[in-house]
Amino acid sequence: MNLRQYEYALTVAEEGSMTAAAERLRVSQPSLSQQIGALEKHLGVRLFTRTPSGMAVTVAGRAFLAEARIATTASRRALAAARAADGDLAGELIIAVHMGLGARQLPRALGRLRQRYPKLRVTLHEEPDPTEMERLAREGTLDAILVHRIPAGCTFDTHVLGEESYVAVLPDGHPKLAGGTALSLDDLVTEGWVRFRRTSKLDDYLARLLDDTGTSPTIVASASQITTAVRLAAQGLGVTVVPASAVPEGLERLARPLLPPLTEPVLLGLRRHPGPAEKVLLDHLRQEDWRGVDVPAPPAST
Repeated sequence: MNLRQYEYALTVAEEGSMTAAAERLRVSQPSLSQQIGALEKHLGVRLFTRTPSGMAVTVAGRAFLAEARIATTASRRALAAARAADGDLAGELIIAVHMGLGARQLPRALGRLRQRYPKLRVTLHEEPDPTEMERLAREGTLDAILVHRIPAGCTFDTHVLGEESYVAVLPDGHPKLAGGTALSLDDLVTEGWVRFRRTSKLDDYLARLLDDTGTSPTIVASASQITTAVRLAAQGLGVTVVPASAVPEGLERLARPLLPPLTEPVLLGLRRHPGPAEKVLLDHLRQEDWRGVDVPAPPAST
């Protein structure tokens, strides 16, 4: 039994098919089946069962794969640490990020990180639901998370990067775009709203925000991506509220800050005893501008 067999079993579970797993691993299907069979024989249990739609993980398989994932992650980190000590950082950096958060800052920071470590691979888990986030963190899969709040049960060290401003995005030509002034939620309550899938942190934030203000606008559309929501708003479907950095380039003219200002802290969670890649990423993210959109002062009372 070895880590390669662990990786084979994990890939079969992820793909749900021996054929797809073999293609992804670049091995022959008979060789992969032989390795899985040898692993099951050594363990004395069946990890998979064949179904009409492919390979299904058994109860024993799920228990084994949870630990196998931790073992392969630890192996990956050990290899990366050894190479980093020799000045040649490779391996994989795995990050989870909430929808829209740091949409401009994170790619810039990762670009500079890869310039320094060209052999480093980056994997992003964008907007995992809370259960998935907790599972990834618990299994030790994640090296870093970029969030507004550290999920319960996660043992990451927390680093405050700044604050993210939220802005309203209005249809092109909307009369409230004139003058570039800030808007209140009361200004938008009669508009149709473009919201997000209910399992997302962003839609949860909007729901709490609207509940706090006692407003209940009509939902005219739902989207799973911020870019889609902003483009729907731009084409006249309704208005939406999103993190300022997530507004696609070229559509900033449709965004207006909100009064009172809506901001959330931007937190980078790093696993305990971070490696050089995580430390460099933190340095680059700290150099980014997290101030968001400047909110104009309200007009003086007369």
